[in-house]
Amino acid sequence: MLPQISDYAILGDTRTAALVSREGSIDWLCWPRFDSPALFLRILDERRGGACSVAFTDLRHTHRRYLPDTNVLETSFVTASGRAVLHDFMPVNPPSTLADEGPDSCAESRVIRILSCEEGTIQATFRTRPTFDYARCPCVPVPSEAGSILFDAGAQRLRVTASHPLTLEDDSALTHLHLRAGERAYLVLTHGEDGQAPPIEGPDAITERLQSTTHYWQDWSRRCEYRGPYREAVVRSALCLKLLTYAPTGSIVAAPTTGLPEAIPGNRNFDYRFTWIRDASFTLSSFLNLGYVREADEFLRFLRSCDDARHGKLHLMYAIDGEVLPEERLDHLQGYRGAHPVLIGNDASNQHQYDIYGEFLSAFHAYLARMDDDPPERVRKGLPEALAKIADHAMASRHEPDHGIWELRTGKKHFLHTKAMLWVALDCAAKIARKIDHVDEDRIAAWERAAAEIRAEYHERGWNPTRGAYTQAYDSELLDASVLRLPLFDALDPHDPRLTATLAAIERELGCGDGNDLTYRYRMPDGFEGDEGAFLVCSFWRLGCLALAGHTRPAQAYFERLLAKGNDLGLFSEEIDPATGEARGNFPQAFTHMAVINHAIRLEKCIARFGLRD
Repeated sequence: MLPQISDYAILGDTRTAALVSREGSIDWLCWPRFDSPALFLRILDERRGGACSVAFTDLRHTHRRYLPDTNVLETSFVTASGRAVLHDFMPVNPPSTLADEGPDSCAESRVIRILSCEEGTIQATFRTRPTFDYARCPCVPVPSEAGSILFDAGAQRLRVTASHPLTLEDDSALTHLHLRAGERAYLVLTHGEDGQAPPIEGPDAITERLQSTTHYWQDWSRRCEYRGPYREAVVRSALCLKLLTYAPTGSIVAAPTTGLPEAIPGNRNFDYRFTWIRDASFTLSSFLNLGYVREADEFLRFLRSCDDARHGKLHLMYAIDGEVLPEERLDHLQGYRGAHPVLIGNDASNQHQYDIYGEFLSAFHAYLARMDDDPPERVRKGLPEALAKIADHAMASRHEPDHGIWELRTGKKHFLHTKAMLWVALDCAAKIARKIDHVDEDRIAAWERAAAEIRAEYHERGWNPTRGAYTQAYDSELLDASVLRLPLFDALDPHDPRLTATLAAIERELGCGDGNDLTYRYRMPDGFEGDEGAFLVCSFWRLGCLALAGHTRPAQAYFERLLAKGNDLGLFSEEIDPATGEARGNFPQAFTHMAVINHAIRLEKCIARFGLRD
């Protein structure tokens, strides 16, 4: 049986990421980029999918952590005869000269695994078995005279080197270890299309990589400006979001995986290795709230590189470098615990979702405030024209139905959430324009008039007096947890009795009952198979509404209970199965981690404003 999704840790180098199980098996890795075809994918097919595993003789139990303020994973293994510690990481190093734009680290396309015997003796075996191109491309392992093994799959190659002899067994490279206290071994996986990446020479070079990577992450974490009571959770979430950043372009993926199911059984098995404008805009806000201005600059650099964004029209999602491919089924893969089909690409990229204008302009408004309304020249250049185009597109969309925040594939509607976010877009556009000048006053006034009309409209048509709640869409009877986002943007008044009634209705009908803190995003047929889990970020929105309304004591308790929904490393999934408590969906999920950061800060501000009160 495959591990639970929450049993995985993430490694990365801001180019790609790997998932490592509690038992030390690397079960997911795409190289050299997040969206490259996977060469380790045991998580999606236990038999066909390759992995890089470690097995111990007489293993009793394991314990793991990240080295403080880093993305270096440390796993302790206790056996009948001794104890060993495994350090897993992907090397990153600061560049010799840091340019104004571009990556703030140099990556090597390597995974390094260092196994140290701390007590007694241990016997272990590293097994490396790549299955290139989602297990569709055969490869030939070729031993070298130097003792390494090159797995050759044509355009893709993986070289395995080790401190101890490597042997071939069928399609796997093995290294058998017998270590006494004080001894250590290492395994290095190096990706390269030509298989000729510069080798790492000896244990001193391995130690140097571990130290430099540790220092890089600790220096990055040290810049976090949050000093509140939840700093450990906030820094871990920030480190995760940094791992989900694709440094060469500045884009931010929603998650590093594809095919991890939202329902078992079910066909909700989508590819999340893309940049959603909505998710990335909130990640940008999270970085800004913590003082990471460079990361926000880098996301804006990514947007400047997108042709349609330069013309003011935002797409729902983008590839990290190029076009989002149509969905493709990988029918040869079993899927995680039998949930199939496994999908790559994403057909939702062609949807219309107009709320993204509000999310982006809200984040950009926060960015300008952080920069004292004086952004760098590269951002300021052409800003009035770009702002006008984006705001005009938002205004032109105000009467159009769309697919909504949840990417429903059951047709377009006039979603309340979308209409409110269009108000946010035009309200922020007008505020930004009045600060940066060079935008025609008549145009600004038109945005402000349209914003006022939209706000009046959604307050009237979004409220259902029969249901006694704001509903999912105009003329709808359905409840939708996305309404809970709107007070976070001042699109609804958190003290409005109608919002209070809506919150109660959502807790009653979309909550999981029996005091469960989890919340479904909606409960209705959506065209997919299986019952999806509760959406974690919706619960964070619930506590945000409580905090903004002054109910800070229950909001604080709620926040702390939600933090306990992460795994032992502080990593969060997209959804949780309320019946079992198991994580669901692609992992780890940027949207949830940005909610951890932003709500820690929101809670702190609300407590400062209202004090602790019920």
